[in-house]
Amino acid sequence: MDDIEILEQRAIDAAINLEWDDAILLNKQIIKLDKLNESTYLRLGFAHLQLKDFANSKKYYHKALKIQPKNNVALQNLEKISILEKGGTIKSLQEKKVFDPDLFIEVQGKTKIVSLSILGQKNILANLFIGEEVYLRIKRRRVEVRTQNEDYIGALPDDLSKRLIYFIKAKSEYISFIKDATITKIILFIREEKKGRTVAQYPSFPQNIQKNFEELALEEEKAEEDDQEEVVDTWEKILNEVSEEKEELIGIQTDVLDEESEE
Repeated sequence: MDDIEILEQRAIDAAINLEWDDAILLNKQIIKLDKLNESTYLRLGFAHLQLKDFANSKKYYHKALKIQPKNNVALQNLEKISILEKGGTIKSLQEKKVFDPDLFIEVQGKTKIVSLSILGQKNILANLFIGEEVYLRIKRRRVEVRTQNEDYIGALPDDLSKRLIYFIKAKSEYISFIKDATITKIILFIREEKKGRTVAQYPSFPQNIQKNFEELALEEEKAEEDDQEEVVDTWEKILNEVSEEKEELIGIQTDVLDEESEE
């Protein structure tokens, strides 16, 4: 591993731990060794952005654009800075807890990484940060994602919304975090925390969500039919018992009437 690779790993580790000043120093060391390192300029722009140093953040993003004029990360973050400078407010990540590098560990069937649709206002999206906890809210036939202050971020895709509405109503619980955020794309990480009793045998996030949900719905429909048949059988049994009792009463009354007639 050469010096640049070592410095890059140290710079990334510093950013993961929200040690932005250290990250800046390490990335500047890389620039001294490689003045055309586009990724390093992007990391410097991002680190200064987290410190609300918009001037330096813009400077490094523009340096990245000189190397790659169509770099989407630089362009989007420059637009983000423009929004924040016009009146948005960026949250101070210095006050946040150290970012847990294990936060986004994937577990088959229990976690899901998904892009949100129908995104909210850019000034809301501009303030989101990686690792921020956000909240799932059922709204009609869709699951919305909102901030702690109930600001609308976006919505889950229709197929996933349909499934999670079913699972949430069955008392399943989920926790979600921002995995990546720009003003045009939000990536969400969702993790199952608790499974509802009636859906305990089903994974929250199967590989084929639509197919699995159809199978689940069919089984649920069959279970409801079985319950209805059981109810019908119970009522038929009660009616039969009542009918037998009525016949016995009628028989008794007939015998009594016959005896009274003979007298």
